[in-house]
Amino acid sequence: MTASLKTLFDLTGRVAIVTGGSRGLGLQIATALGDYGATLALMARKPDELDEAVATLAARGIIAHAFPANLGDADAAAGLATQARDRLGRIDILVNNAGTTWGAPAQDHPLDAWRKVIDLNVTGAFALTQAVARVAFLPQGKGAVINVASIEGLLGHHPARLGTIAYNTAKGAIINMTRALAAEWGPHDIRVNALAPGFFPSKMTEVTVEAHGAAIIEQTPLGKLGGDTDLMGPALLLASDAGGHITGQVIVVDGGMTVI
Repeated sequence: MTASLKTLFDLTGRVAIVTGGSRGLGLQIATALGDYGATLALMARKPDELDEAVATLAARGIIAHAFPANLGDADAAAGLATQARDRLGRIDILVNNAGTTWGAPAQDHPLDAWRKVIDLNVTGAFALTQAVARVAFLPQGKGAVINVASIEGLLGHHPARLGTIAYNTAKGAIINMTRALAAEWGPHDIRVNALAPGFFPSKMTEVTVEAHGAAIIEQTPLGKLGGDTDLMGPALLLASDAGGHITGQVIVVDGGMTVI
């Protein structure tokens, strides 16, 4: 007899790392995984925000642990992965959500800002994924990676808005890294997928939303920005056995913005 749908979504006994998990989209995804039973390892740079997130999740009955870290430091990835595995016993899910952006016309974009964006959004994400695969996914013969990309990795940037060339480049790289890792690690039962959100209100997007929110909504068939629960379902699908035959894919969560 096939497993029930509830069983397929159940994450009880599993451990999920969520980077950038102290607020915004990362906390939204962490909440979804925790609500379905996962124990969480939240990684972010600011200890106070991590502590607040852990307390918020605890109030929902979710077990979460704080791991303060500079995720842009690729050399720290191996230690972080080992620390999380040793402290929590295993790692089953990795959500690469931590990211940053920089707004500037392409011709004026500072190279140090370019490096900062690429170091965190691409190199840091790869280094942690590699480290988690080495210490957990490959030895146990199973794992799920969710990379948080963006529709900015699928499109050019609207010329009416301040350019974000490094961010667009980074998110495009994340999308193809997702496909390449899915192909290479599929035989090890490691699934690698991506979410590509459209515009959600967040600390990263607040300047853009404040200046262009009405135009963005007008360009979106569903007529709204992303909300507080809109990434929960897609993330849970990709993290759980319900998505067990999905790998190398990008789920766009943008209210239809990229279809017109």
